[in-house]
Parts: sequence; C-alpha cells; structure tokens
Amino acid sequence: MQEPAGFEDRVRFIKAPEAGAETNLAAIEATVREVLANVRAKGDAALRQYSRSFDNVEVEHIEVSKAEQDRAIAALDPQTRKDTEFAIAQVRNFAEAQRRTMLPLDIETLPGVHLGHRIIPINKVGAYVPGGRYPLLSAPIMTLVPATVAGCKEIIACLPPTAHEAMIAGCVLSGAHRVFRIGGAQAIAAMAYGTETIPAVHKIFGPGNAYVNEAKRQVFGPVGIDQLAGPSEIFVIADETGDAEMIAADLLAQAEHDVRTRVGLITTSERLATETAAVILKFLEHLPTAQVAAPAWRVFGQIALCKDEEAMIEYSDHIAAEHLQVHTRDPKAMAQRLCNYGSLFIGTRSSVVYSDKCSGTNHTLPTMGAGRYTGGLWVGSYLKVATHQWLDENGVAAVAPPAIRQSSSEGMEGHRRAAALRLDREAVMRAYGGKASAP
Repeated sequence: MQEPAGFEDRVRFIKAPEAGAETNLAAIEATVREVLANVRAKGDAALRQYSRSFDNVEVEHIEVSKAEQDRAIAALDPQTRKDTEFAIAQVRNFAEAQRRTMLPLDIETLPGVHLGHRIIPINKVGAYVPGGRYPLLSAPIMTLVPATVAGCKEIIACLPPTAHEAMIAGCVLSGAHRVFRIGGAQAIAAMAYGTETIPAVHKIFGPGNAYVNEAKRQVFGPVGIDQLAGPSEIFVIADETGDAEMIAADLLAQAEHDVRTRVGLITTSERLATETAAVILKFLEHLPTAQVAAPAWRVFGQIALCKDEEAMIEYSDHIAAEHLQVHTRDPKAMAQRLCNYGSLFIGTRSSVVYSDKCSGTNHTLPTMGAGRYTGGLWVGSYLKVATHQWLDENGVAAVAPPAIRQSSSEGMEGHRRAAALRLDREAVMRAYGGKASAP
C-alpha cells in the first residue's frame, strides 16, 4: 500500500514489507470469468466438474441431507458443541442489540407530507463458508447468525466438499436452512445464478481466497455482496508502555491464517519496535504453524516507528487495518482519536482472537484500506432501509409548485405535467390532447 506524501520525515520502518508483495490478479480474473460462465451455462454438471478438478472430490449429492446434518451435529464432541453454542449465543446477543437500534420511521415533514422508511430483511441470502487450512468453526457463526437475527427467509450455506464435518454442524447450528458441498468461485457462481440444485440468492456473504473474492467482484450487480475481503490484517498501535511479547503473540496469531496476512506494529517507541521484531523471530522458532506465519511476517510484516503520537494516529488511519489493537497508556482516550479500522480492540486485554472466535463482534471485516469508507459485517448488512412517502391535499399544495418550477427550468415537460396534474388535471389533460379513452 502506497504511503501518503509527507510521511518520510515522520515515519521510519524498522521492518518494511517486501517490495512487489502484492498479488497479480490478472490470471485469477481470467480463471474466475471462465468458471462463472461455465456454471451459468451448465449448472450442477459444472459444479461437479470443478469439485473433481479443484478439490479432487467426486460429489454425488451436492446438498447435505437432513440425515447427514444430524450426523455431523451428533459427531461433535460435547465440549466443541458447548463452545460453538456459546459463540453463537454471544454473536446473537450482539446482533440482536444492534438490530434494536434500527427503527422504522414515519414523520410529517410539512403539513400533509408524510415520509418514512421500513427495515426489511433481504429474502434470500447465501453464505460462503471457507474450508481453508483449518476447520474454522467460527466462520459459519459470523455469516449465518446475523442473517437469522435479521429475519431472512431463505438462508443457504456453501462450503468446500473437503471441509471438516464439524463445519457442516456449525452451519446448521448457526441457522442455515440448506447446506451445499461446493467451494471456490464455483460456489459464488451457483449462489449468484442458481443451478438445478442450488437456489439463486439476492446477496452473498462470507470471506474466501483470492478466487472467491474475485468471483464476488464479478457477480456483483445482479446480486449483492457484503464486501471484498482480502487476506486478513492486524496492526497494533502502541506507545512505550507496550508489551513486546504480547504484541508479538497477537501478530503471529493472525499471521497463521494465511501466508498473505498483513501484520504490523505502529509505535512511537524505538525500544518497543526493536524488541517486538526480535521476539517475533524467537516465537516463530517454537510456533507449530510457522510454515504459514513466518512467510506472512517476512513478506508482509511491518514495524513503523513514528515521530510522535499524531504521526502514529495519522499513519494508522492511512493503513485502516482490518483489526486494530490499541496498546497505549490511555487506550480508551486513544481509541476516540482513531477513525479508520475494521474493528477496534481497546487495551491489552482485548485480543483479536476473542472476536475471531466467540466474544460477539463480527470477524468479517474490511481489508486493504476499505476501513476508510465502510465497517464490517453486522445485522444491518442483511436488512434494507427502504423509504416511502404519502401525501394529502395539503402536502400536494406544498410540494407540487416547486416541483413544477424545477421541472420547467430543467426542460423536463413530462415531469412538469405529472407534478401539475394533481393541482390542475384539466389543464394537463388539455396539454395531452384531451381526456384519454380507455383501451
């Protein structure tokens, strides 16, 4: 990500990302375009073809049957089920509290002019649940539970055929009405266009790899998407009170997601910067997932040393990290000064891991600077705020004259006549050549 002008004298890199680390999307874009066209044309046959070629799996039944769902739930060990239900409850509690803040509106802005909006659930939604490197039991919870709280009528989930059986259980427990064994860009195509087995939805949710992300980008328009979520990110903003070992542990926890994870420390303390860099290397020697975390740190990791607190805040807002932890002397005061991030973790006790798994806030968040203009997934993502109006005679008398004048000044005669008809029907009908006869 290009650094803003004027930072050269205020920010110095103790550890910078490697040059040319960005992903080349041209080949991915072409592959995805072919997959989408093939699924759109051939439906289930294309889905089975891609399961063979991409996943090395022969999928006989694309939909997970009720009996298979029941077996997957029964196969959960008691503690895993208990922990899953705990996480579902926390995400549901927070989503329900958020939903209560969204209220319908009806107001009279002028005598006889009534305006308002309704909060309407999206009817059909689809969740892409990544299989990935690990069985991420939190993934279906984050995309499916808010949909149930919103009141969506049809909630489907797609997950790779190689996904752990516990992921199927997670989808069902989180509220999916139907579950399908299809992953990758082909799953996005199926949810966007529909096949013989998988229904087309109105909006697609959920993170995935670069192919899934590109597929969401290409289908957007006729179908909605939540966001284009890139590889995960975590940054920590810290002053001289920061704890190098805690920061290193938190950065590496996120780095083990993917070799393209972006991790970083933004600090005013050179001591903390150098200590953290050393501790990360030490921790990697003893981390079982270092085969993923180490390349993420080597290629994408950064430690930015800022001249002062203002530069630290400004640089953090430029990065707009997906996950931003605040480890400063007064973290709550610092949090109030930060504007751009996906989700904020205030104080040393608030680890990203808690949100990733079970504390209640959603872990599907904007990446690659998108935190500058949007927030993360929430119950409102599954709802439409749709406006309405109704007018009586007093309302028409108030708004028709300015609408008529504006239409005239714009040269939009059809608009002018439609506005005027409600004030002087006879005059408008004369302009239209007299009373219209019914066909």
